[in-house]
Amino acid sequence: MCTDTWSTTAKYQIKSQQADVMRILDSKSIQYELVDISVGGELRDEMRSKVGNPAAVPPQLFNEDQYCGDYEMFSEAVEADTVDQFLKLA
Repeated sequence: MCTDTWSTTAKYQIKSQQADVMRILDSKSIQYELVDISVGGELRDEMRSKVGNPAAVPPQLFNEDQYCGDYEMFSEAVEADTVDQFLKLA
């Protein structure tokens, strides 16, 4: 029972973080492609391989195939007003 509760909580947190990232990117008019890794283990494994962490969870941010960071790193970039540098756009 605890696992289900944690799983539901984790899913909510991931969706909340994804919505936060999309809201910020939209507000800065930064184009992005959302990749839904829940549709198959192959996409999840590819994301984890690119990140270099077999336990990585979304959201993870990339510029093309170049890894930029995770949600916490993105949040820090937002606070520091360095999103363009974080996303390797500058």
